[in-house]
Amino acid sequence: MGNKSLIALIGAVVLGLVAWSSFYIVAQTERAVLLQFGRIVEADVQPGLHVKIPYVNQVRKFDARLLTLDSPTQRFLTQEKKAVMVDAYAKWRVSDAERFYTATSGLKQIADERLSRRLEAGLRDQFGKRTLHEVVSGERDGLMADITRSLNTMASKELGIEVVDVRVKAIDLPREVNRSVFERMSTEREREAREHRAKGSELAEGIRADADRQRRVLLAEAYRESEELRGDGDAQAAAIYAKAYSQDPEFYSFYRSLQAYRESFAKKSDVMVLDPHSEFFQFLNKAK
Repeated sequence: MGNKSLIALIGAVVLGLVAWSSFYIVAQTERAVLLQFGRIVEADVQPGLHVKIPYVNQVRKFDARLLTLDSPTQRFLTQEKKAVMVDAYAKWRVSDAERFYTATSGLKQIADERLSRRLEAGLRDQFGKRTLHEVVSGERDGLMADITRSLNTMASKELGIEVVDVRVKAIDLPREVNRSVFERMSTEREREAREHRAKGSELAEGIRADADRQRRVLLAEAYRESEELRGDGDAQAAAIYAKAYSQDPEFYSFYRSLQAYRESFAKKSDVMVLDPHSEFFQFLNKAK
């Protein structure tokens, strides 16, 4: 191979490398800025194939997807100075490529550090404005919305990023507070249980008293009805006896005497001292 051929080959390789270095691709999930000697010449390079000047232009790419910042568990004080342990996270993405690069050099670690400090300050401020009950239940959604809004205002202005959402994953009490809260809740539950038992006993006594009253009323009504029925039966029996007596007084008298004998001599152990000529033995004397 001659010198000319070697030079031509080297030139072709150099031209190939220059041509290869002149093109770059920005993916759909990326944002990029084009630099010239460290100075931004194109702030927001759109996804696709682009051309640059080799060794003069540099391209800095960074993730444009939704990213997550996990905040470490931190201790905050509520409005009534009660300590809570808060675990939160933030969702963010790059919204201004030029500002993001200027503020963080395009490094996610730097963005996370600065955003984490702002998130901590926002959480401390919002928890300090609310009571323990409000942050646990009543105003938790409002608290997260307020933090998201304030953090996004700061981040978009200073870092060129959009804070999409801030979420509080967990709110716990410190161990020493947990113990006192548990004891207080236990005491409160015991007091409520005693109140419920007292109310139950009072209600049971009322039910028993009402049942006893109803029982007495029912027994009295039943006794009254039985007496009325007995009176009606006695009256009907007396009427039947009177009717029978009027039809044959002598036989009726005889029948009644037999009944008296049967009842009087029902028990062999009974001893009776009577005049044999008394009216009680009139039918026996006639039989003789």
